[in-house]
Parts: sequence; C-alpha cells; structure tokens
Amino acid sequence: MKPLSLRYTLIFAALAALILLGSAIWALSGHSPAVSAAVPKEAKSPAAAQTKTLQPILPESKPLPVSEALSERIAEYHIEAQLIPDSGLLQASETITWTHPGQKPVQDLYFHLYPNAFASKDTTFMKESGGKLRGDAMPANGYGSMTLTDLRTSEGISLMQRLQYVQPDDGNVDDKTLVKVHLPQPVNGGESVTLKLKFDVRLPKIFARMGVSGNFVMAGQWFPKISVYEPAGTRGVKQEGWNLHQYHGTSEFYSDFGIYNVTLSVPSNYTVAATGFPVKNPRLKQDRKIYQFYADDVHDFAWAASPDFVVSEEAFSTAEVPGVRIKLYLDPLHKDLKERYFQAAKAALSTFSKWYGPYPYSTLSIVVPPRGGNGAGGMEYPTLITAAAAGDDDPGTQLERTVIHEIGHQFFYGMVANNEFEEAWLDESFTSYAEDRLMEQEYGVISNLPLQTSLVTSPQPLNLETWKYAGDDSYTRNVYIRGKLVLKDMEKQVGTKTMDSILSAYARKYRFHHPSTADFQKIVEKVTKKSWQAYFDQYIYSGGAPDFAVDNITIAMKKTGTEPPRYESSVEVSNKGSHYGEVPIKFMFSDGYTVQKYWSGEAKNTTIQLSYKAPLISAETDPAHSILLESKHLNNFRLSELRPATLSRWTLSITNLLENLLGTLVW
Repeated sequence: MKPLSLRYTLIFAALAALILLGSAIWALSGHSPAVSAAVPKEAKSPAAAQTKTLQPILPESKPLPVSEALSERIAEYHIEAQLIPDSGLLQASETITWTHPGQKPVQDLYFHLYPNAFASKDTTFMKESGGKLRGDAMPANGYGSMTLTDLRTSEGISLMQRLQYVQPDDGNVDDKTLVKVHLPQPVNGGESVTLKLKFDVRLPKIFARMGVSGNFVMAGQWFPKISVYEPAGTRGVKQEGWNLHQYHGTSEFYSDFGIYNVTLSVPSNYTVAATGFPVKNPRLKQDRKIYQFYADDVHDFAWAASPDFVVSEEAFSTAEVPGVRIKLYLDPLHKDLKERYFQAAKAALSTFSKWYGPYPYSTLSIVVPPRGGNGAGGMEYPTLITAAAAGDDDPGTQLERTVIHEIGHQFFYGMVANNEFEEAWLDESFTSYAEDRLMEQEYGVISNLPLQTSLVTSPQPLNLETWKYAGDDSYTRNVYIRGKLVLKDMEKQVGTKTMDSILSAYARKYRFHHPSTADFQKIVEKVTKKSWQAYFDQYIYSGGAPDFAVDNITIAMKKTGTEPPRYESSVEVSNKGSHYGEVPIKFMFSDGYTVQKYWSGEAKNTTIQLSYKAPLISAETDPAHSILLESKHLNNFRLSELRPATLSRWTLSITNLLENLLGTLVW
C-alpha cells in the first residue's frame, strides 16, 4: 500500500480527473436506432454521481482514447445487474449494439445463453460431461439457468415471439444455450443494430467456472453474449457467416472484441472484483453497494463478489508493461500469502510482455475462491483470473503455477483470441508451453515431459472441435499436453531463439484478431524460411505419433587365428508410426561399453551393423525419451538372444545389468 499522505494526494488527483471526464459521460447512456450507419466509437466513461462514497481507494487509470483503440470493437454492451445472494439470483438488463463486420445483409442474430448449460441433466453440456469437469462434480440440486424476460429493438418493438432456440451441433432440443432472434429488418455490412434485453440468471451451485458457494459468487459467462460473425478470410473461412456452437462438456468460448460498461448492485457488505476498472468509487444506496466498471478491447466480462475478500493492490510497471494495477482478492485462508501471488503475477506480466508483446490493460485482478469454490478456480477472463481455491494454507508451487498459467491466457485467449470451440490448442497448448518455461525460469521447477508424453495414449488432431474428442480425458491429454509437446518438439528442431521469434511474431501479429492454426503455420514458415506442411499434416492436422521399435538382434562371433574373437551384431529397427528424423539408438555391450548412433528415419525401417570385441547385450531407440511425440515405449528396448556358451563369457555383472535396465525403464 502507498503511504497514507500519498494516498490522499492521489485520491484528489483522481477526483479532478473524473470531473474532466464528465463531458463524455452521457455517451454511455445514449440510444441508437435499430439500424444505423457505423461510426467510430468514442471512448466512454459513465458519469460520476454526487453520492456518498465509501473509504477512499487508489485512483484508477483512464480508458484509452479512441485514437488508441486496439480492436474493431464489434460489440458494445451496457449491462445493469443486481445480485440477490440468498437466492443466487441475478436480475439484469442489457443494451447491446452490434456492428456488422461482413458484407451480406443479416436478419438473424444469435446469442449464447451459457447458464442454460446447467438447467437440467439433459442439456448437451451435462450429457457430455456427466456433470463433472476438471475433477469437480455438480453439487446435488445445483442446477442454474438463464431466462430472457424481454427483448426489444431500440424503438420498443418486442422480439420475444421471434426467438428460437437452436442446436446446430447435436440437435438436442433440451439444450437452450444458443438462441436465434429474427430482426424486423436486415442489417447491412458496416451498419449497426441495437437491442435491449432483460434477463434473470439463477446461478448454479458453483461448478464449471460459475455459480455460488456460500457467500462467494463467480459470475462467468453470465449474460446473453452475441455470437461471432466471421467475414470471409477470418480463420480461413471462405464464406462469411455466423460461427455457431452450443455449450459443450469440454468447450470454452469464442466472442468478438468490444466495449463493456457494467453496473453491479450487491449487498453493502460485499466487495466486487471485475473485468476492466471501476470508473468511480462504489457508492452506497440504502443497503446496496453500486459498482460501475468499464473495459474496452476485451471479448468478455466476468466478476466475482464476496463479503470475505481480503483486498490488496500494487502498482507495477516495466519497460514492456507501461503501467498496471494488480488487484488481489484473497480468501482469508490465504491472507498471509499475498506476496507470493504478487510475485508470480509480476513475473508473468513482465516476462510474457517481453515474449509476446506488451500487456495493454491498466488492471489485472486475481480472485482466490474459498475452499468450496474450487469449481470457479483456475480460469481466465479478460483482465481477471481466478487462482486455485484456498484449500490449503500452505500450498506448494501449484499456487504460482496456476497464477502464471492464467495470466498466460491473457496473451493468448485474451488478445490472440482464437476460436476455443474449434481450435482450443491455440490457447491451451501455447499457454501451457509458456507456463512451463516461466516456472523453470523463475522457480526452477522442471516439468517431467517424458512422463507427460506417456499419458498421450490416443493422439488426435489438435484442431479438432472440442466435443469430438473422446471425453474430457482425451481432450485434456491432447489439447493441454500433446499440443504443448508439439511446440516443445518444434523448439527442439529449430532452437530456442528461433522458437522465441516464431511465438513472438505470431502473438504480435494476431493480437486482437481471431487467428487459426493455418495462420500459425504461416508464421512458422515465414520465420524458418521453409515448408512445415508435412509436419503440420502429421502432428497437428492429424493425430500422428512416431512409434520406434527394435525388431530383431542377431549376433555372430568371428574368430581369425589367434586374434581375440569379434562379435558382428545386426540390429533391425523400425518406425511403425509417423515419420520422424534423427532418432538416437543406444547399444550396450557385455563389457559395459555403450555407443549411441543416429538413424535418419527416412525409411520405415533400417538395419544397423556393429562389430565389437564383446557381444551386444541390448539396443534401445530414444533412450533418453527426448522425442516427446512418441508415447509408446514398450517396444523401444530389446535384449539380444545369445547362446548359453556365449552367456558364460559375459563380463558384465548382473548388478550392472539391472542398474542399466532400471535406468532405462523407470523415468
């Protein structure tokens, strides 16, 4: 915290700044016609009301001026919501202005109603997940839902009779997570349409990223969110149109960048953490506390609330981070661990900004859920992350790992906003790669990659639609683990410096856009100046994996006159899977001598000849398990089959043999 005198100096400066902002305030409450020509959006800040405020807090940064807009700002949301915690109810209204980014007239708009995933056991999400996600199960009778109570044009024309729930992925009529509304008149390319909605959300008991646990509330994916309309060329699509998917058991999200102005009413003893920043201090009105948040160039808005938060703030800046206020909302169990959270956040912000481009927002909020709120933990939202739940007052480095991982998402999910329905690996794999590297750099924690490799028993394409993986386990092992291993394998081939250039170029070029796997491939090829088509075809666009085997060993003893005998060994090796070059092969002889050779891997099989004074005991492909894309190792190792007469001449003790074998098989 700042010294008290400095705090008040900053407070008065902030009040003066808010007064200067007053002239732009009313733009936030203006009403647009149903369809209007698109005009550049001005930076907006809600009015500073002359109301009794709470204890002074540190001043906030101003929103970016319009000249510094970082995204196209396709959608603009103005939302007012009231939390009734005893019933787990949100009552809200929303005004959304959507600007058509394509060319063809559009008369149907689509909205995601994500809370309806928890409406019954028959929704698509519940059927696919079995009521479980990331180790958590839905609590008994923990259902939640969203109800649209009103929908009108800006002229007041009701559209409620024009609503139709759609299920483009599976036809499940019990799934109401996607709704279509037919407009009275079409919206042409470049024009905007404004709709006014009222809705209620019955928050589920905390599960799958959102809900209520005791007096803790996590509101993620809580408002009607317009789907993404993709112009031709976006992610390689040939024809413009809506990208439409239901909420699936393994899927996350995809939405356009825009502006959010959100007013939240909570009980007076609650503290709120949210995307963006409060444009003024919260005000008291009877027994309620009113917050107002603003965020631009983001594609989602989330918030958490609790009367128990222990709040800390620190300002942070580096050459790559112009200035950010880190806000920590701790569960009381972790109140003494705040320094660890701040250190992890600063390491992540500074390093990822250096690697992938500057963090452009003025705030970063970290929410630590209570023990019973683990279902909300470990999740990313623009400028807000949730850490692992405070289930232990002395956690290991998993505390730092979770914070670093979720801040990594700010750079990939948050700014390089890929379609998580269809190409989740572009977020999860890239973030996991960055997380591992930073954990090693800052904390000396090295992931056991060979062990992780062994978990990928059924490799599948990385650009598969998430619900087409064979369950949550397959999704996790491919999208989180295998995708990361592919990136590590690429790094091994091109070197760390070149891999840094690849990821930096990709993250900087596509921030505030919606890239595809093909876009990433183009960057790889541009940086390395060679084609990677065969590699991407085998290991990314399909579930390729090498499968090396030592198929046979034959040994013949040759003796000439009085010379000591020599042993001629013939070793047959093969790759029963996808092509992979530069395969190390280790050969061990009976006198303890070992030699390592490399196979180019150009053909499916080869035979290697060796001549040595002692017989060959064994051969093993990839002895150090350095080829991270191979998960089947049982056929990598083979003992030679020698005649009893030859066995008696071995000079290697049984103890040494066992030590070598255990060193090979236990990793």
